[in-house]
Amino acid sequence: MKITYTARKVNLRDNFKDRVEKKLKKFDKIFSDDAQAFVVVTVDKSSQTVEITIKDNQMVYRAEKTMPEMNDALDKCIDVLGRQLRKNKAKLEKRLRQGSLEELVAPVEEEAAEEEYTVVRTKQIPVKPITVEEAILQMNMVGHKFYMFTNADSGEVNVVYAREDGAYGLLQPTVDE
Repeated sequence: MKITYTARKVNLRDNFKDRVEKKLKKFDKIFSDDAQAFVVVTVDKSSQTVEITIKDNQMVYRAEKTMPEMNDALDKCIDVLGRQLRKNKAKLEKRLRQGSLEELVAPVEEEAAEEEYTVVRTKQIPVKPITVEEAILQMNMVGHKFYMFTNADSGEVNVVYAREDGAYGLLQPTVDE
């Protein structure tokens, strides 16, 4: 697994990088050799945020935690990634290396392992082209965390979403090769 580090408002020490590599090594059995891990560390006045994104075979796994200490945030991120893999074990085994997930994760409760994704509501939305700003306004008006719309500038279907930090994000489709 190739690991890329990004440090914001901090210089990362080698011992932290070694710790990250040691923690991510336990996922080597699951992901292919082409997998890429992106580790972003941000330090603010009273908190430190660690964000880990792993991309492999067109799948993205992500965890982000903010704690007073970056090592604690790293541990929590690794725990979150492990839980994501355990929770979706049956579905992921079809996409990832067969059987390798079994060795990494502890058995999950029967009901969680047999959990099916059930669509309980289907909603039709108008596709009148609007700008990103109008989409954010509409999202805020309906009180949702995200809003799908046709972008008036590009003509493509986009999604705006509210981030935990109070800012907004925009999802645009691309063809991944």
